[in-house]
Amino acid sequence: MGNQGMDFALNETQREIVDLAARFAQKEIAPYVDEDEAAGHFRAGLFPKLGEAGLLGLTTPEADGGLGLGTVEYSLFLEQLAVVSSGYATSISVTGLPISILNAGGSPALKEKYLPGLLSGAQIGAFVLTEPSSGSDAGSLRTSAVKKGDKYILNGVKQFITNGMHADVFAVMARTGDAGPRGVSAFIVEKSMGVKGGKYEKKMGMKVSPTQEIFFENVEVPAENLIGKEGEGFTVAKNALDGGRISMAAVANGLSQAAITRAVAYAKEREQFGKSILEFQGVSFPLADGVAQLEAARLLTLKAGWLKDQGQPFKQAASMAKLLSTEACMQITMDAVQTLGGYGYIEEYTVERYMREAKMLQIVEGTSQIQRLVIAKGL
Repeated sequence: MGNQGMDFALNETQREIVDLAARFAQKEIAPYVDEDEAAGHFRAGLFPKLGEAGLLGLTTPEADGGLGLGTVEYSLFLEQLAVVSSGYATSISVTGLPISILNAGGSPALKEKYLPGLLSGAQIGAFVLTEPSSGSDAGSLRTSAVKKGDKYILNGVKQFITNGMHADVFAVMARTGDAGPRGVSAFIVEKSMGVKGGKYEKKMGMKVSPTQEIFFENVEVPAENLIGKEGEGFTVAKNALDGGRISMAAVANGLSQAAITRAVAYAKEREQFGKSILEFQGVSFPLADGVAQLEAARLLTLKAGWLKDQGQPFKQAASMAKLLSTEACMQITMDAVQTLGGYGYIEEYTVERYMREAKMLQIVEGTSQIQRLVIAKGL
């Protein structure tokens, strides 16, 4: 039941990416994911392996050391990782945000300096936007960047930063000007410039993916590390988030697939009243709904990626994909727990982990409510 439903839309390269990503996830993530989740252990060694396979440079132009492929291929890659671990898939998609920001708006010098480390996985990336008092309202952020000579001095606190101090290269949004979105600029900041880490958050799920507070105390950043011009940071962040929404939709689809596969396998084997429970409509109908919703969510995710790759407006489609994929994922994982009954609530059967992970996907990269706002604005 894997990805057959999408094959009609995929070319040979895309099928190869699906295959490569699935094999990578089975070999490098599957054997460790349960113990890593239980221990809250982040396996940084995965990144060089991904880099070696060329998977971190999927969307980077060949001239800059990447594979020169598109958002569709990147989504397919993340989906396959998420079938095995949505936590690792999330961390990997977040290292992709500074990469996509550099691809889109970095100067040739910045690309030359930072892309090789990020694409090889020798360095991990983070996207640093959210603050304790500004989440969905990113225009109200307070972290400041004051220009002094050929440097900017950064001060402020950031919250819920995926990868945290495991990251080496941070794409940071900070205020260079007046209040509101137009006063925000984007910078590439290295950990070694003096970035400090605060507490790690103890989360309900995705414990392999670290989430941490980040502090800037008079961090000196070279002026050439500005992305684009002053005041363009909000646009840089929004463009990255629009692409990130497609990524999160893909992660949700992979997690949904994992939950459905597990639930169907269990329902076929489990017998009650002399037959397999899959023969009871009370069990099979929610699974049927889940399969239909997943298929629709996948096609919408592919469409959003395709629009982005064609250079067409894709913001609405990205929000629709993110909304529908993550809402479906929450329902599908809850139904999987229900299908397994008492076993569904027990850790060793994994579906309870899927359900906890699904909740985060409805929140991260813009909540379901924010996606509805974006879609409504487009009306």
